[in-house]
Amino acid sequence: MVTLLLIALAGLAAQLVDGGIGMGFGVTSTTLLLLAGLGPAQASAVVHTAELGTTFASGISHWRFGNVDWKIVLKLGVPGAIAAFAGATVLSNISTDAATPITSLILVCIGINLIWRFSRGRTRRQSAQRAHSTGFLASLGLVGGFVDATGGGGWGPVSTSTLMAIGKEQPRRIVGTVNTAEFIVTAGATLGFVLGLWEDIVAHFAAVVALLIGGVIAAPIAAWMVSRLNPVMLGGFVGTAIVALNFDKVAAGTETYFGWSVPGWLTPAVVITVLMLGVLLTFQGVQRNRAARAAEADSDNRSRPEPHTLRNVVDSEPKGTKVRQRGR
Repeated sequence: MVTLLLIALAGLAAQLVDGGIGMGFGVTSTTLLLLAGLGPAQASAVVHTAELGTTFASGISHWRFGNVDWKIVLKLGVPGAIAAFAGATVLSNISTDAATPITSLILVCIGINLIWRFSRGRTRRQSAQRAHSTGFLASLGLVGGFVDATGGGGWGPVSTSTLMAIGKEQPRRIVGTVNTAEFIVTAGATLGFVLGLWEDIVAHFAAVVALLIGGVIAAPIAAWMVSRLNPVMLGGFVGTAIVALNFDKVAAGTETYFGWSVPGWLTPAVVITVLMLGVLLTFQGVQRNRAARAAEADSDNRSRPEPHTLRNVVDSEPKGTKVRQRGR
């Protein structure tokens, strides 16, 4: 009972993170289940089954707060579901541990780019005005869905971080859209796991329910939180989270691929440094963004004619002259 309560609390905390910055539920929950003794495939199956409920609740909450672009949801989610089904089928039979360091390295690079860009106070690129192409969204969905199913999490880090780096939408809209599309992706992954690991899902069904309860409770809170956060702050925190959550896998990969042994103290030291530096640069970006918005508002106010100027113009008209009304 104590273990299930801890799993439920972990689901609540993971959903707050996932719903607030667009990633973290799968990674956090899978890590906990691995520590509890489940294998990678079993842990991923349990997490994705629970996510059927948490992602549905998260999507509804984000929709109610106006954080969802439904056109992107379908173009991103349907290919993601197909890839997630394939990934779940693969994971049910083989391990993909060798691919984890490479994926994590890509995500770390994307996260660093996000920290740098939002530290400058920018919420979107000036040149990024056109909508995402269908081909791009489909490709992103395929990669994100496969990584998510095989790694027990990764839809948010791949999809949210990529869309954030491109910067065509507000961060809160990206988070809400990606979270909503994740329900479709989760359905595809769960179907693959049901076909391959049905007995394992049934055996750990109590853990599924515990994760589900915690996540559903947190979903509306997270959706409210993301609609209230400063966009620059949200984007900076997303980048910081990506780097912090993936650096340990990159460090482990150096031994897998190159035979280099990383000292035990190095990884936590780097993660703590990343968190401190990421928070510092994010708040620096928030201050720059506020200063830029204040300067823009001041410029707009100066360009508008003042009320007393308009009154002077009217008073200067000759007596008996009627002011011609628009539309006549």
